Amino acid sequence: MTELRDEPPGPSFGHCLLRYRTSAGLSQRELALASGLSVRALRELEHGRAAAAQEKSTELLATALGLTGDERESFLLLAREGRRRSSASGTRTMLYGLPAVPALVGRDDELGRLSRAARAGGTTVVAGPPGVGKTSLAVTAADRLKGHFPDGCLAIDLRGVDDQPVQPGFALERMLTALGVPAGRVPPGEAARSSLFRTLMRDRRTLVLLDNAADEAQVLPLLAGADRSFTIITCRRSLPDLDLADLDPVQRLVLDVLPEQGAVDLLTTIVGEDVVLADPAAAREVVDLCGNLPLAVRIVGNRLATRRHWSLSYLAGQLRDEHRRLDSLAAGDLRLRPAFELSLRRLSPAAQEVFRRLALIPGAHFSEELAAVVTGVSAQEVEAQLDELVEASLLTVTAARMRLQFHDLVRLFAGERLAAQEPEDVRDQLQDALLTHVLRKTTAAARLFLATVADVPPDSPFGSQEEAREWLEQESTNWLLVLHRATEAHRYREVVDCTWSLYNYAHGRYAGHDWTDVFELGVRAARQLGDQKAEADLLTQWGAAFQWGHGDSERALSTMFEALTLAEEIGHHQGAMVAHSALGWPLVFAGRPEEALRHAELAFEMSEPYDFFETRFWMQLGCGGLRLATGHFAEALAVLAPLLVEASERIGETNQEVAGKTVVLVRMNIGDCLAGLGRWAEAAEHYHEVVRLLGTDRPTYRSRVELLVCEGTAWRQAGDFKRARECLTRALDLCDDPADRGDRAPVEAELALLPVAETATPG
Repeated sequence: MTELRDEPPGPSFGHCLLRYRTSAGLSQRELALASGLSVRALRELEHGRAAAAQEKSTELLATALGLTGDERESFLLLAREGRRRSSASGTRTMLYGLPAVPALVGRDDELGRLSRAARAGGTTVVAGPPGVGKTSLAVTAADRLKGHFPDGCLAIDLRGVDDQPVQPGFALERMLTALGVPAGRVPPGEAARSSLFRTLMRDRRTLVLLDNAADEAQVLPLLAGADRSFTIITCRRSLPDLDLADLDPVQRLVLDVLPEQGAVDLLTTIVGEDVVLADPAAAREVVDLCGNLPLAVRIVGNRLATRRHWSLSYLAGQLRDEHRRLDSLAAGDLRLRPAFELSLRRLSPAAQEVFRRLALIPGAHFSEELAAVVTGVSAQEVEAQLDELVEASLLTVTAARMRLQFHDLVRLFAGERLAAQEPEDVRDQLQDALLTHVLRKTTAAARLFLATVADVPPDSPFGSQEEAREWLEQESTNWLLVLHRATEAHRYREVVDCTWSLYNYAHGRYAGHDWTDVFELGVRAARQLGDQKAEADLLTQWGAAFQWGHGDSERALSTMFEALTLAEEIGHHQGAMVAHSALGWPLVFAGRPEEALRHAELAFEMSEPYDFFETRFWMQLGCGGLRLATGHFAEALAVLAPLLVEASERIGETNQEVAGKTVVLVRMNIGDCLAGLGRWAEAAEHYHEVVRLLGTDRPTYRSRVELLVCEGTAWRQAGDFKRARECLTRALDLCDDPADRGDRAPVEAELALLPVAETATPG
């Protein structure tokens, strides 16, 4: 470990003597005359070449300097401490009630942060949920850092989550005694003890560890307020009110669960490398089921280590059962559930109620709005309870703004409390409110993406399409699971309405969600209702999800043919038309291009009486796109060119997303047609316009890298090597952007085809 100070640490007594002498305005000669010590002796003390003055000399110095009260007591104690260090080398370490911790794994970055914080001095709060390893980190850091604090290490367990935490006055008595204050001279009151403690610490270089703190009121009297010392506080709360105290800025290290590899490494130290290497997949599943929480990983590791006939896969099987998982996380004295219970008991009754009711939310994270709905608490009131839960580290705030989430194991614990403390009828009412809210908002948001909706209706809960898009994206883990719960609750009509509303939003977003799951729920609900029209429509969307979400042409074809047969049987003309069109692409991928063209052309013919953006555009685009895919470039262009003209003319008849999506799609296909016909400059212009239209929006059909390679290739073929290189260089820059999923190989291959001298002009 590197030194924390630029200069080697000197004895604190000399530092204190120098400070008091200069504060008194005395020269070394003047102090020597007043105290009876020699100038040489004073110089040796101040320069650190002597640890401290003898007892009588120290008292003479204190009198000469005019020291009284706490300052005199501190001065005399520092001298006594210096004399002890000179007679017995080594740092004095005082630990009270802290457990021995096992070797720390996976926390090198956090140890580095504490080391850097120690360099600056002051106070650092290590906060985090129960079981995340705050004490292990703090004790390990204290052990590594104590050599840089020659005046010792004070550490005490404040028992902050117990029913009766350690009182500040008692903790101060323990620390003052450790600092050398005789028991009979410890002041009787908390304030006097705190004052003496700070005076004693002012000239010391001491490391203080306050483990397991309860709150700000407990730790404020225990803070040294000295820039030469360093205090580490561990707490389940972040202790924000410390920032209001008259202290140096408080730093915070919020401890999260381990990364997956760190959790696997921790498991390995317990069960042995041979066990983990024998089944690495099971090891990863075990730590995943533990949520990468260090305490949980240690517990399952200890269980496995004491049951050598068990395998990692057997252990994973036990943990998969959510109803038994917390029971499985117990080994000897290590138990996870009591750690959660201690945190819960310190919450207000209102926060405890909100905590358990939040277990009804099915998704990975949630908003304050959803929390208010599911808990039956007003938005204003629930905000205060959520803040309390976050402060207690029972909820965490995600990177996304205003999103909250449980750790998986905390969620299971909240579910246990919900089942134990809330009557069944209350749980049912809260669940019903959740389903109603999410289904209505999902349906309303999705409808803003339908081609027939040009403007936001006045009764919509959303002010814009962008707001609706953001809601659908943020709540995606919730509305999908709510659809499942609503189906189980026999709310079939709402499920049909919701899933059908989502079909246009799903277009181009197949990689973002499991749409096969969504539309299967819609089909099941339609069948329960006996709504064959809705069943046929949703079957087609289900098939499209198989094709574009999973690349499963076989399932797509079987589902779409089922939709077509049903639509024709019941005389559902529009449903049959959409099924014909949708069948085209799976048939092409299945190697049946002529059949694909017949279905696409029939759908195009059937589309004449329908709305342009809702239906006719897509039938015509499908017809042109399939001719393009089968190599009929001129025929495809003859279909697509007039489609672009009409779409551009009618752009105001639909909403922003549909307008942008349609123009991008048709231009992209026209670019492909022109490239197939060797009309490279025209193709390049169309690709360029597609890239321009996309702007900063995330592409949904091809990545920007793919589009820039198309444009660059077209410019190269047209002979405009300068523009080709510009496109391809930009594509190469984007290859590392996750939003563009770029593959460097085709970009580099195309760049290699460009001549070194770019003097040619377009042909």
